[in-house]
Amino acid sequence: MGRVDVESAITIRRPRDEVAAFASDPDNATQWYENIASVEWETPRPVRPGSRIAFVAHFLGRRLAYVYEVRELETARRYVMSTAHGPFPMETTYSWEDTADGGTRMTVRNRGEPSGFAGLGAPLVSAAMRRATARDLRALKDLLEARATRQAR
Repeated sequence: MGRVDVESAITIRRPRDEVAAFASDPDNATQWYENIASVEWETPRPVRPGSRIAFVAHFLGRRLAYVYEVRELETARRYVMSTAHGPFPMETTYSWEDTADGGTRMTVRNRGEPSGFAGLGAPLVSAAMRRATARDLRALKDLLEARATRQAR
């Protein structure tokens, strides 16, 4: 089938610590990830290395149930989760950098072997993942910037 390695980025007009805190909290995932239907903690909150979180998502017309384990957490800089089980073994990395104007550049990278998608080529899965991640990052940007506008009123 082949490997998938997709990276997407966006600039959000909010401070890095705010963007990172929101994005790295699994309880917020359904607010900005279009395809994530539910989140359930398998370990106690808050998120930290070793945390395990079960997700149910819908992608390319399929229901996916998988458990991510947090591998790295460098507060407001880098967050890495991975799963070795389920239909789509994957590693997801978030990273955040300050922009010159006080905003945040957020990057999401997804790498893995979509074994449960036999018959679909890696290029098709990669393209769909790239589109979905771009939409999700745009939703996160809109959510955080709109929330800041409401709070400023």
